Amino acid sequence: MRKTFSIVLLLASIWVTAALHAEINVIELKKPGSPKMVVKVRFQNGSIADPQGKEGLTDLTASLMMDGGTDAYTKSEINELIYPMAANYSSHTDKEVTTFTFTFPKVFTNEFYPIISGLLLHPTLEEADFNRVKSNTLNYLTQVIRASSDEEFSKKALEEMLFEGTPYAHMVAGTVEGVTSITLEDVKNHYRNFFTKNNVSIGIAGDYPAELVQKLTTDLGELADVAVELPEMPAIEMPEGVNVRIVEKENALGSAIFTGYPIDITRADDEFAALMVANSWLGEHRKSYSRLYQKIRETRSMNYGDYTYIEWYDNGGRHQLPLTGVPRMTNYFSIWIRPVQIGDQLRMQYPELKDVTIGHAHFAIRLALREIDLLVKNGMDPDEFEKTKQFLRSYIKLYIQTPDKELGFLMDSHFYGRTDYIAEVDALLAKVTLEEVNAAIRKHFQTQNMDIVIITDDSEAKALANSFKQNLTSKMSYSNQVKAELPQEVLDEDAEVENYPLNIKNVEIISSEIPFVK
Repeated sequence: MRKTFSIVLLLASIWVTAALHAEINVIELKKPGSPKMVVKVRFQNGSIADPQGKEGLTDLTASLMMDGGTDAYTKSEINELIYPMAANYSSHTDKEVTTFTFTFPKVFTNEFYPIISGLLLHPTLEEADFNRVKSNTLNYLTQVIRASSDEEFSKKALEEMLFEGTPYAHMVAGTVEGVTSITLEDVKNHYRNFFTKNNVSIGIAGDYPAELVQKLTTDLGELADVAVELPEMPAIEMPEGVNVRIVEKENALGSAIFTGYPIDITRADDEFAALMVANSWLGEHRKSYSRLYQKIRETRSMNYGDYTYIEWYDNGGRHQLPLTGVPRMTNYFSIWIRPVQIGDQLRMQYPELKDVTIGHAHFAIRLALREIDLLVKNGMDPDEFEKTKQFLRSYIKLYIQTPDKELGFLMDSHFYGRTDYIAEVDALLAKVTLEEVNAAIRKHFQTQNMDIVIITDDSEAKALANSFKQNLTSKMSYSNQVKAELPQEVLDEDAEVENYPLNIKNVEIISSEIPFVK
């Protein structure tokens, strides 16, 4: 039987506010003397609000609101107006929230404000714009996500696998069938029913006058007065055993791997700080000091990087630091093994490897899971614990280098029922003990039950699937030159890894055309 975690979406009550204006929650970040203004308008809806059969409707609605005109200006007129202002705006939809961000110089506040209010309150939502945005979305679903980055492909495919049967399963952009079925009337209805005065909050940063805050809250009070009904998340099932889904793709440039399993912890929990320390030591995003990076990339030169996460990390391939606007109350632990070589590549490059059957994917997964098992068994070293804790206390302050980022983190903080997550987690890190970290490791880290998605070349898929199914030895394949330079302890460790037992329950191969369709 699968073990279940009861994870319930926090409703409007979680939005603890810094100030209350006209019944709309406002989070203020005063920056005296700053020439730049940031306004964030957030709605608690996200892709979980997409009706069944209309997956992608929330993101499409938000995109159309920002990519069209208003009752006062056409899209081209807006572009002409804001160019001299060096102003910009955008939408970002995630699973549980949709955020509109407007940045502009303070000196243009009066000129830019009608564009903010117009786009939010009076978007034109015209047929031509709708067709263009819908076409772009379908192109992303059918072409871009499958062709441009196997790494992003694997991440989205894992969520589809891990959250199957729940509102979390489909991509924020939707599914091919869902987006195809969306009409302009669907968008207009969704705008009225899910972008309302009852699920909106405001964030503002800069050297703004009080009158601007009052005007924002008053004007947004004109949004539809509709009670927003969001689906309650069902219990997320812990995978039974290790389930491997291999997505075979023509001309894949290696094997991109993303694995995960649900964890019952978020930033709302004080224990999250303890787990941050363990995760940072194990696989901090883009950090070469972390354990998996050292073992897989640095020592064995297998790929570009290897990281772990205790919450969703948006667009990690492009961003060194975490983004805001992606708060989630349904959470999972994940391992990102950036593409490793396939058998064809090894055979072509090195004559001495002409007889290898598969590339490095099976070995890399074994190595990563073995390191997690060792961490659970042994805990963190006291010296490593202290160094990692001090690193994190400094590093998290880099998350909020700009007013935009600082405001975003404040708004995310309130989603989790906190006031200022960065300050609060710093205080928690300051007092966390090694015993608490090791207890969090034992509680939340495991390797027996998880889902694994591997995007790989069609030349590799069948042999790799067979290797998992038969629990075959997965020897690490080095060129003669590299192997000659490795210390004996690495080769001895390889011998242990190549037969490391995995609790394989199911292995399947699917076509790269299958994900994100329904």
